[in-house]
Amino acid sequence: MIEQKNDKDDVQFDEQFLRQLLLNDEIVAFREQFLALHPYDQAQFYEKVGPDIRKIMYNFLSPQEMALIFEAIELEDDEYEDFLKEMDTAYGAAMLSDMYTDDAVDVLNELDNDHRESYLEMMDSETVEEINELLSYAEYTAGAIMTTEYVSILESSTVRSAMAVLRKEAPTAETIYYIFVVNDGHQLTGVISLRDLIIADEDMLIREIMSDRVVYVNLTDDQEDVAQIIKDYNFLAVPVVDEQRELQGIITVDDIIDVIDEEASDDYSKLAGISEVDDIDASPLKAAKSRLPWLIILLFLGMLTANLMGHFEETLDRVAMLALFIPLISGTSGNSGTQALAVAVRGIATGEISEQSKMKLLLRELLTGLTMGLACAVIVVGIIFFWKQQILLGLLVGGAICCSILVATLAGSFIPLLMHKLGIDPAVASGPFITTLNDVTSIIIYLGLATAFLNQIM
Repeated sequence: MIEQKNDKDDVQFDEQFLRQLLLNDEIVAFREQFLALHPYDQAQFYEKVGPDIRKIMYNFLSPQEMALIFEAIELEDDEYEDFLKEMDTAYGAAMLSDMYTDDAVDVLNELDNDHRESYLEMMDSETVEEINELLSYAEYTAGAIMTTEYVSILESSTVRSAMAVLRKEAPTAETIYYIFVVNDGHQLTGVISLRDLIIADEDMLIREIMSDRVVYVNLTDDQEDVAQIIKDYNFLAVPVVDEQRELQGIITVDDIIDVIDEEASDDYSKLAGISEVDDIDASPLKAAKSRLPWLIILLFLGMLTANLMGHFEETLDRVAMLALFIPLISGTSGNSGTQALAVAVRGIATGEISEQSKMKLLLRELLTGLTMGLACAVIVVGIIFFWKQQILLGLLVGGAICCSILVATLAGSFIPLLMHKLGIDPAVASGPFITTLNDVTSIIIYLGLATAFLNQIM
């Protein structure tokens, strides 16, 4: 028999030790050690071990205990189905029934229709009704990420009766720090904190101690807007209402953290010019598939750049030295455009940029681009003069860099603002796209100026 480890104060866990307990069929020792871990650590162990070990775990743990693991686990979307297929269907259905409704919906959303229906058929009708309701809401909306496990009390009830309701419903509620108050028509009328409820006189009416200035979101609100509200107000949860202001559910901060992580990954991938961030374990074929679409688009834009240079072939033939500075000008303008793009996309995502502040942002970026352009121009003129002893060539390159940086900075801030106005995700104005666009404009500016002043620099 394996010697058990009893140091429960140690936050680390011995993965190999737990594996050996499972392989030796020591169910009592495994449960004692494993169930003492935080759900996150349980989920980490469950995810790391292979299918053979996980199948033993299903015999050692109840569906209720496995539900806690699935609520804490962080899997790729296409992995949920693979993990569920390892379980007996009845066991999986029981586990999903014991999960919070919003978490169960997240899992079921990743399954094909037949697989999803096989689980729903084994669940009780009340749970299925709640799950189907959440499944009916559009993806990425408040309705799709809310949970229906919350505590609500009537505004006409006393504190004593409200405490009785709280004691009854708290075990299945996702959070009880906020208790939402409704009228007889289940319309949201206020909110009361757990602290205020505990210290209030038992005979007082809820409407006398509740706050009627309650912030709420609608079922169809975008999840990014919900995340911004919870961030701005530092809420632990926010209520969700329908068009009649009837309370439908709540969204908790832990779900919003997932949304923020998801949206950040999505924006990062778009800024990088890929359809989604590569999983480190993804196959080369899958990684290439996610990156190729934008790369092909940028390839055609690059061909446009090459075609433009062809129109200035005569200029380049007469002053071959001009070609030396093309990478310098296009690279500098591309970098300044990407900087402006990052500022604009972040401002839109965080809500810092409003309709009133858009012109202020564009004016600031105009002056910023002009300042950076002049500074870079002065440096370039000095370098070329001391390097090549050609002041006119230095002025040409410096002027081209100044104009290119100014245009790139304006484009980097204006394009995402325009896309946001048109209802398009501003992150689509990705770094590679802005960089390639700025390559085109910088070459037109540089070689256009060179052609205009060709006689002076020869």
